[in-house]
Amino acid sequence: MQRVPSLINGEFTISPSQQTIAVTDPANNKQIAELPCNSDAELSMAVASAKAAFNSWKEVPASERARVMMRYQQLLKAHHDEIATLLSSETGKTFDDAKGDVWRGIEVVEQAMNIPAMMMGETAENVARGIDTYSYIQPLGVCLGITPFNFPAMIPLWMFPMAVACGNTFILKPSEQDPLTPMKLAELFVEAGAPKGVLNVVHGGKDQVNKLLVDPEIRAVSFVGSVPVGQHIYKTATDNMKRAQCFAGAKNHSVIMPDANKQQVLNNLVGASVGAAGQRCMAISVAVFVGDTKEWIAELAALLKDVQPGLWNDEAAGYGPLISPQAKQRVLSLIQQGKDEGATCLVDGSDFDIEKQDYRDGNWVGPTVFSDVTEDMVIYQQEIFGPVLCCMAVDTLEQAIALVNRNPYGNGTSIFTASGGAARKYQHEIEVGQVGINVPIPVPLPFFSFTGWKNSFYGDLHAYGKQAVRFYTETKTVTARWFEDDIASGPNMTISLK
Repeated sequence: MQRVPSLINGEFTISPSQQTIAVTDPANNKQIAELPCNSDAELSMAVASAKAAFNSWKEVPASERARVMMRYQQLLKAHHDEIATLLSSETGKTFDDAKGDVWRGIEVVEQAMNIPAMMMGETAENVARGIDTYSYIQPLGVCLGITPFNFPAMIPLWMFPMAVACGNTFILKPSEQDPLTPMKLAELFVEAGAPKGVLNVVHGGKDQVNKLLVDPEIRAVSFVGSVPVGQHIYKTATDNMKRAQCFAGAKNHSVIMPDANKQQVLNNLVGASVGAAGQRCMAISVAVFVGDTKEWIAELAALLKDVQPGLWNDEAAGYGPLISPQAKQRVLSLIQQGKDEGATCLVDGSDFDIEKQDYRDGNWVGPTVFSDVTEDMVIYQQEIFGPVLCCMAVDTLEQAIALVNRNPYGNGTSIFTASGGAARKYQHEIEVGQVGINVPIPVPLPFFSFTGWKNSFYGDLHAYGKQAVRFYTETKTVTARWFEDDIASGPNMTISLK
């Protein structure tokens, strides 16, 4: 059985720890690797390695750090399909979905290549007579990233390339459910020329995370995951005087106006609701139909009923399995609760059974669609994180905006309309960080920042883009005054007037 290595002080080593976690293929739940959980001593070694490396790495010119990112980007592109295949094998994602996961991470590395420009400070001459003020942007030190299972390429690449490009060193603790992809990313980063200790990768669960959160050498923590864990990490990190950014849960709404293009709406809602088995924080899990558009729900349900889950290399598969039996059981429980609470289950994926005999023990759930959903129902209040779409109906745009704004989450939302006025009203009044107009999943490209609001995010500065640079750096401001009388009077100083 393959044992997953750690990366500590530039060396890929197998931990001797007897505490292990099984890494399984979600399509059949067969074990594909064994993950040793790092000991406290190994975690301390990783932190010490990152601390020692920081002292030299912070002095490397930004242009040289950018060249490491350039080489890394080239390697990621060269190994793109290989990484996607590995990612599919441990997450169950379809190959096209896995390729998108890898590519969105590569785009962030491309942004990190621009670090010399993003690290520029500010200057002002003569802020007072003979006095100039200027600022520098300098790295923090050792940073920590804790990443989830659903995007094992993209989300680690949200974090350590930007942090390292800024001059920091980094400790990555990837999800214990799919660690093989992050280890491949680390292997290529070392190949790109990253000095030892600049990136360390450690493994484990809650105990390992809690140990790192209180380590005094770690200056900043980045996290993506569930709300309860996000709240715990944010509180623990800040209580220990660390900077923290924690991306948590979501309940993303798509508002459909009567003047929207019907076919465009239906096609977009299918992919946005059940793509990646609904296991993404930007999935559309609530469709809000305004006015007569509620008549479209039956047609939407018919389209979703035709979507078939399948294996990662099946080109006809709409999406893959859920990540674990526990995740499947939770989704099935919520589907049942929706029925019990009175929602109308138009499409029920609870009993989906894949045709391939060898994969019937996998974590399969078919597309599920509810109508007549109300705000007091658990399927509306909780993030289901599965291929389940809740349909609601309101009479006006104002009611739709009020509905979305009452929701405690604020990660993403979209509106489908042909009216510029309606679109502007929605984007202006909605209390959500990322808004799509005729775009179902409005994830920003990396030169902008990923900006969830409310209970979808804990912190002040967001991932990638300019805000990531601010998160991973401190600003030093210098106010300088030089006296002209000292020019001629200083030792061995002369002025030529020629």
